[in-house]
Amino acid sequence: MTATTAPSEAPEQTAPLPGPETRAERIRRRLVPGGAAVLAGVLLYLSFAPRELWWLAPFAFAVLGFVLHGRRPKSGFGLGLLMGLGYFLPLLSWTGVDVGPLPWIALAVAETLFVGLTGLGIAFVSRLPAWPVWAAGVWIAGEAARARFPFEGFPWGKVAFSQPSGLFLPLASLGGTPLLGFAVVLCGFGLADVVRRLKADPRARDRALVASAALTVAPVVAGAAAMPLVATGAENGTATVAVIQGNVPRMGLDFNAQRRAVLDHHVRETLRLAADVKAGKAKQPDLVLWPENSSDIDPYANADAYEVIDKAAKAIKAPVSVGAVVTGKDGKPRNRQILWDPRTGPGATYDKRHLQPFGEYMPYRSFFRVFSSDVDRAGMFEPGTKPAVFDMAGTGIGPVTCYEAAFDDVVRDQVREGAEILSVPSNNATFERSQMTYQQLAIDRVRAVEHGRAVMVPVTSGVSAVIRPDGSIAQRTGMFTAESLVADVPKRTSLTPATRAGVWPEVVLVLAGAAGVGWVIARRRAKAAG
Repeated sequence: MTATTAPSEAPEQTAPLPGPETRAERIRRRLVPGGAAVLAGVLLYLSFAPRELWWLAPFAFAVLGFVLHGRRPKSGFGLGLLMGLGYFLPLLSWTGVDVGPLPWIALAVAETLFVGLTGLGIAFVSRLPAWPVWAAGVWIAGEAARARFPFEGFPWGKVAFSQPSGLFLPLASLGGTPLLGFAVVLCGFGLADVVRRLKADPRARDRALVASAALTVAPVVAGAAAMPLVATGAENGTATVAVIQGNVPRMGLDFNAQRRAVLDHHVRETLRLAADVKAGKAKQPDLVLWPENSSDIDPYANADAYEVIDKAAKAIKAPVSVGAVVTGKDGKPRNRQILWDPRTGPGATYDKRHLQPFGEYMPYRSFFRVFSSDVDRAGMFEPGTKPAVFDMAGTGIGPVTCYEAAFDDVVRDQVREGAEILSVPSNNATFERSQMTYQQLAIDRVRAVEHGRAVMVPVTSGVSAVIRPDGSIAQRTGMFTAESLVADVPKRTSLTPATRAGVWPEVVLVLAGAAGVGWVIARRRAKAAG
């Protein structure tokens, strides 16, 4: 017999060791995530007014979530900063009109720091099961913080304010701006997780992928399901409301130099409307709303201002809410709404409670003067202390003065105080033809749905508007024109779930973010102890 030899064993196959990273690869590894973070910020900015691109916001968070997932907290902070710059620099560009780029850039950078810290938190929780839920909670926690600190906060640019229309908007009536923002962010992060899992394994059909897909779709379904709950009809009849836009003699900060001209413009437009009513060309209004700063001459102290306002009220034969700058008994100025009766003259008042820092007052004036002499152009206004609803010919009107509309508590307080209709008197002449007026109009539209109230927007120079309780615009003016809007407006008395819940939806969502952070810390401690 012939001996046979066993076949030799095949040599073991081993994966080649990765070669040294090239300079191009190193640059790409660093630049691509940063560029994607900036893109996320730009996409979020583009979702805001004057564009009606609400659907871009979830995609912005999909990009952000994809970039932040699995990152170290330090990297999350840096990427968050880049996202914030791509977001806030263009969004807040209107703050630099007439005062130069320094205040604009300073404000954008300050807000960006909050986004950086939020990015850190999102990266920290991004390895948890169902991480989009905890990450969305972290985002809402970041918004809650910057809505309160520093200088009473700056909630402008909350994600909810990118949604004055679209599928998510009805959620505002259930949980206010926190729930609306949470839904948008959760949808985006859920989409990021779906893409991440499919990228790792295109054939994946595991439970985690299904869960991520569910988190993506659930906010959209919830918004659609809540749509029938959005308030529309009148509950206490209607009121015929006139919104007066008198226009200003010039744009920019110097419009104040012609304070009497601004007052005269609003008197003139009111008298013109009164003539149209008398001629049968316009319907007799039950009440009339003037904008913020329509009389920067104190009518209590100046007889001529008192006289012309009283003349306008008598001519239109209806109570007028007048936006005036007045001097209080303590000698400090107030940004005040005055209920002016055509028979009895000035009566009830509402003083603006959330004043605009660096505009209506200047924190640390001597310190900031080192950087710019423009700080001395800021006012020294004293804030109001309580809500007030005007009884205007039997209709409860809740004034929310301009910048205050961005603050959840102020609007909610006026509705709880008994406002059947909300009024947001504003002055945007300072910001010329920038996007500021459109961003604010979007905020007002979200507030209408949140509280189930029609919102009137009398503005000095545009865009003034009549907003229905469902957030749609019934009438609007152009910019820097003298116009009047007259509309039959539904009066509503019921409270939405969001109004009743108050701050609690925000508390719950912030706690969700905090719970995610706590879970990561607990896991790390358990791992270290084990």
